[in-house]
Amino acid sequence: MADLDKLMSVKGVWAAGEFSPDGKLIAYKGNISEEHAAMAAMMCAANTLMAEMQTQGYTAFSGQEWTPLIGWALTGPKYSVCVVGNVGVFVNNDEVSFNEVFKVLREVAGK
Repeated sequence: MADLDKLMSVKGVWAAGEFSPDGKLIAYKGNISEEHAAMAAMMCAANTLMAEMQTQGYTAFSGQEWTPLIGWALTGPKYSVCVVGNVGVFVNNDEVSFNEVFKVLREVAGK
């Protein structure tokens, strides 16, 4: 199981979770309901599959190295979702260092 406490200790992170490749919620922590966490798990799994397809396509058509997929982010004006492997966090954009959050996500996800 992923070390969600380590992710929660990153400044700006307000929720962290782990999900299965088919979108089932494995664990979560933070200021989020279980229903919200379960919905996020499905969204993160689906977006990870799309990102994997995109990196394979970018590699095939550009000749550049985009694979293997490490992670992705979805950013709005105030909040972002950052994912590596099957672990993700919700963050406050104004408080978080994206470099730090992805560093810790890679450690926790083993990527």
